[in-house]
Amino acid sequence: MAFMEKPPAGKVLLDDTAPLSAGIEASQSLHSHTEYIIRVQRGISIENSWQIVRRYSDFDLLNSSLQISGLSLPLPPKKLIGNMDREFIAERQKGLQNYLNVITTNHILSNCELVKKFLDPSNYSANYTEIALQQVSMFFRSEPKWEVVEPLRDIGWRIRKRYFLMKTKNQPKERLVLSWADLGPDKYLSDKDFQWIIRLLPSCLHPYIYRVTFATASESSALVIRTFNEKGTLKDLIYKAKPKDPFLKKYCNPKKIQGLELQQIKTFGRQILEALKFLHEKGFPYGHLHSSNVMLEGEMCQLLDLENSLLGLPSFYRSYFSQFRKINTLESVDVHCFGHLLYEMTYGRPPDSVPVDAFPPAPSEAVVAVLEALLSQEACKNGMPTVSRLLQMPLFSDVFLTSSEKPQFKIPTKLKEALKIAKESTEKRLIEEQKLIHQHRRLTRAKSHHGSEEERRKRKILARKKSKHSAFESSEDQTAKSSNSNNSAGSGASSPLTSPSSPTPPSTAAVLWVNDVTQGVSALLPPPAPPPGAPAPPPMNAPTPSLFPPPSVNGTSRGALLSSIQNFQKGTLKKAETCDHSAPRIY
Repeated sequence: MAFMEKPPAGKVLLDDTAPLSAGIEASQSLHSHTEYIIRVQRGISIENSWQIVRRYSDFDLLNSSLQISGLSLPLPPKKLIGNMDREFIAERQKGLQNYLNVITTNHILSNCELVKKFLDPSNYSANYTEIALQQVSMFFRSEPKWEVVEPLRDIGWRIRKRYFLMKTKNQPKERLVLSWADLGPDKYLSDKDFQWIIRLLPSCLHPYIYRVTFATASESSALVIRTFNEKGTLKDLIYKAKPKDPFLKKYCNPKKIQGLELQQIKTFGRQILEALKFLHEKGFPYGHLHSSNVMLEGEMCQLLDLENSLLGLPSFYRSYFSQFRKINTLESVDVHCFGHLLYEMTYGRPPDSVPVDAFPPAPSEAVVAVLEALLSQEACKNGMPTVSRLLQMPLFSDVFLTSSEKPQFKIPTKLKEALKIAKESTEKRLIEEQKLIHQHRRLTRAKSHHGSEEERRKRKILARKKSKHSAFESSEDQTAKSSNSNNSAGSGASSPLTSPSSPTPPSTAAVLWVNDVTQGVSALLPPPAPPPGAPAPPPMNAPTPSLFPPPSVNGTSRGALLSSIQNFQKGTLKKAETCDHSAPRIY
């Protein structure tokens, strides 16, 4: 591809800082070896996962390549005899899973090209050094004064960024370093604005920003040339490393861990904050502060790689601050990353995890106060202070800066507006990612809580209670249905169906008459039902001898009422239609 060509249509701009997790799902034994089926996932989305197949020899080759880091990695040892036994394969699978867990949770190893190619060969199979050489060579056809001395292999952590030692034909002894980088997922500037602002970088003058000698860009990448500094970066100073050594060798396992002196911490910290304040006031998005992006020039610290945000490259600490929803602007990202840098300057190594619960003893309480404002649980939860607020804190407020160089960086108004829109788009993607991570974390906590032993026990007790309650209700329903059925059957056998409008039957009239006669008069009641086999009683309309004469009330005889009752005939009643609701219902 020519240097000024556009990237291929549909090219996927991956976020190389998105963490990869790997789990061995199964193993299969072939003729003379065992293959392990591994499920790899990028980020938190289960949909963004794939399967790879690896042999033990692949793990061994990766481990040999990672030995340059100086870390002791827990790869299970080789075994020549009995390596096909079922028990041995199961045990080795556990060991390989532990090995994967170690390399994917180590911040430096997980972002290196070797691990990415092992876990995601489809997206990291390209030779980026060769691609960079092609692009640079194409550029030098029209700029013959530059000459490549040698590639500086693996001095940085970015997979899609390559470095070359350069010189000019006019000054062959002067050493320069060229950095070439591909586009990233946060490139929101138009091609025209992108190339315009890249070419403005050499015009940025500030005592605490490293000077750019030359810069140019295409629609697909950018090329920047700076003076090569033999002293290296601030990270090289802290780790006592050589600038030309590979990144893994320099920083993975330092031989001696020692922080800087208090005065260096105060001075370097103040200078870095002044540079950040200048960029924030200019509306220029940075977002890439870490100790490898701070060059040492004498007793001064100077920021590097301003082009990274224009290219849309993700930050080195993105996997850290993407966990906290209050760190959602590039200004707050810079401040949080300054906390990582200050911790590294103080203790000689980066923090193991963030937020930091307790800080080790520091050269000054003022240092701890700043670290607590940037890396503590409360700070990450509530948000970051501004750069101006940090400059007012006791650790930096009394630092006297001697530089007299006047800062300048002229950005046209139209380009400032384009930078503002691009910055807002970058922050929007960060906020969306933080939201997804927050939702995933809540769901994971809920699942973990739901699957805990205590919750299982509670659910069993509750299920038992519900079962007992349901059985009790069912028993009551059966009893009630049985009672209703018996009542309905008895009612139908002992009494005829009646209508509310039908005349009162004799038994009812007799009861009324008994209730009315209360003074020394015996009640006239219907005879009881005969037992089975007994002769039938006389009909209701047969004459019955009166035991007592009808009583009189107020001198009036009740003979008429008694005669009416005795002469009652059932056949004279009118037939009525009834609606019987007493029978049991079956649902």
